[in-house]
Amino acid sequence: MADQRMLQFVSVPRDMPEKRAPNLRKQDFNEIYAEYARTKAEEQAGRCSQCGVPYCQSHCPLHNNIPDWLRLTANDRLQEAYEVSQATNTFPEICGRICPQDRLCEGNCVIEQSGHGTVTIGSVEKFITDTAWEEGWVQPIAPAKERSEKVAVIGAGPGGLAAADALRRKGIQVTVYDRYDRAGGLMMYGIPGFKLEKHIVQRRVDQMAEGGIKFVMNCNVGEDITFEQIREEHDAILIATGVYKSRDLKGPGAGAEGIVKAIDYLTASNKVSLGDTVAEFDSGELNAKDKKVVVIGGGDTAMDCVRTAIRQGATSVKCLYRRDKANMPGSQRETQNAEEEGVEFVWLSAPKGFADEGGKVSGVMVQRMRLGQPDASGRQTPEVIEGADYVEDADLVVKALGFEPEDLPGLWGQPELEITRWGTIKADFRSHETSLPGVYAVGDIVRGASLVVWAIRDGREAADAILARLDDAASASVAAE
Repeated sequence: MADQRMLQFVSVPRDMPEKRAPNLRKQDFNEIYAEYARTKAEEQAGRCSQCGVPYCQSHCPLHNNIPDWLRLTANDRLQEAYEVSQATNTFPEICGRICPQDRLCEGNCVIEQSGHGTVTIGSVEKFITDTAWEEGWVQPIAPAKERSEKVAVIGAGPGGLAAADALRRKGIQVTVYDRYDRAGGLMMYGIPGFKLEKHIVQRRVDQMAEGGIKFVMNCNVGEDITFEQIREEHDAILIATGVYKSRDLKGPGAGAEGIVKAIDYLTASNKVSLGDTVAEFDSGELNAKDKKVVVIGGGDTAMDCVRTAIRQGATSVKCLYRRDKANMPGSQRETQNAEEEGVEFVWLSAPKGFADEGGKVSGVMVQRMRLGQPDASGRQTPEVIEGADYVEDADLVVKALGFEPEDLPGLWGQPELEITRWGTIKADFRSHETSLPGVYAVGDIVRGASLVVWAIRDGREAADAILARLDDAASASVAAE
């Protein structure tokens, strides 16, 4: 017999959690979406069509069992819904907040394709796990049996933490090394609090530490400790450093004061929100207050920068992007949020240089563009419109043009560590093992700049491969005896 609580999409409209009004939310860095009430979460989960081929699940990098936990939520079986959700996802409360659902699960929902409005999958996922934390259903890591093998994880971002969690649950002794003073990587220092409040990340990190994962912070591999030292002390290594080297802009005036990198700008803002003292923020170098701000780029990082500038009290915030709105790589939902908060988008515009006064930036030299023929990926290639240049006034310019990998083989003295022509680490796409035996790599350092959810998937897969390797070695040792 069909579940009477499901298939409500015909009679129940899509309803997102309430958003705080733009004039209120742009005054702070708190998350902008309210939490669902329990009855509302159940109602929205009940809109799921329980279709035979769940495209939401197949288009989720983690292949989360979305239809099942929606059905359990609709039937007020929230603890079971949480158990199903966390079975495939190390950080469901984080993915529910920051995944671009409009491009993944929700964008491929069957009822969305039929014109009824997608199920609010991300918001329900967030509600389930937030409720689990409140109710005490999120249990500490408690391995059934301790093992003697040691694994090092270099990088405390989502990929590294997902692997560390999976390995520790099997009793492996895990040590995580990271260059920053707090774990979380871009979840802590790159993504602003209005998308992901930092106590949400810290709560997970604390749970991992309490479960026996050792964190070595403020540790720069290659400087504070060598890669070889780590390798000698561990049975396997996982590299999950992410990509932090910012793509640069050339052209006249590119070295002027007031032109900054997105990662520096966002990190400073997040540190200040966490209560840290940041000299570059206090001096105004990485602070948009009372400034005309121009952000260059069209991805999610650019959206984070423009919305941060609004909250810091910029007098105006403009985003330059060389294509049009339909061809933006970032989330349409984030673009809409930015527009509501007062960001002005200048489409089909690209920088050709910078104006300065006494070495300090005063404007961006902008070339007007039009979309020409599609490139190899099918996207239309921007072309310059001759004679349409102008200068966009600016006191602060933020470059949000994406990230590139650092030269890890050079920095770590490991020339045998193979890289691709893009500079990313070459790793097997199934096991994630690199050219160095027993050394694995996951996340952005392999993929290039990508999504948190892909890093989580990589980390979980690599943990499985490392466990298989350790099991094989243990079996061989027993056989030799």
